[in-house]
Amino acid sequence: MNTTKTQILQALADLGISLPSAPKPGGSYVSVNLRGNVAYVAIQFPIDGDHYLYTGKLGKDLSIQEGYDAARLCAINTLAQIDKYIGFEKLSGLNHLDIYYQAAEGWDEGPLVANGASELFLHALGSLGIHTRSILGVYSLPRNFSVGITASFTLLS
Repeated sequence: MNTTKTQILQALADLGISLPSAPKPGGSYVSVNLRGNVAYVAIQFPIDGDHYLYTGKLGKDLSIQEGYDAARLCAINTLAQIDKYIGFEKLSGLNHLDIYYQAAEGWDEGPLVANGASELFLHALGSLGIHTRSILGVYSLPRNFSVGITASFTLLS
């Protein structure tokens, strides 16, 4: 069964979420790139409108919960990109997430932060949200964001 836009929007509404406008790219690239039946979504950060949220290092400036919320917002922005450029009715499923985070030295709770994105996708997309993921600790991210995610989706033929 294909998850429709209505079902996805309802699942998000159940969490008190409405899709924002898709953030614009911060450089010379596109937000979504199609190759065959795979859509690649460029890195999404915890941006709400023109506001940069959840900046700083996890374990120093931000808590695990704030990191979780940042990853969740990145996932919401990813869905906004899919809605704008692809359409939810064309989704066959989420393939893979790369979740990047910047943290204080010795901090090792990346999986708990990454769950913010994973759990949002599973709730919003149901079985189409099952995915693999990589979690990568990095020295820094643009604009001092604590978290960023990239995603790939398979589209219906």
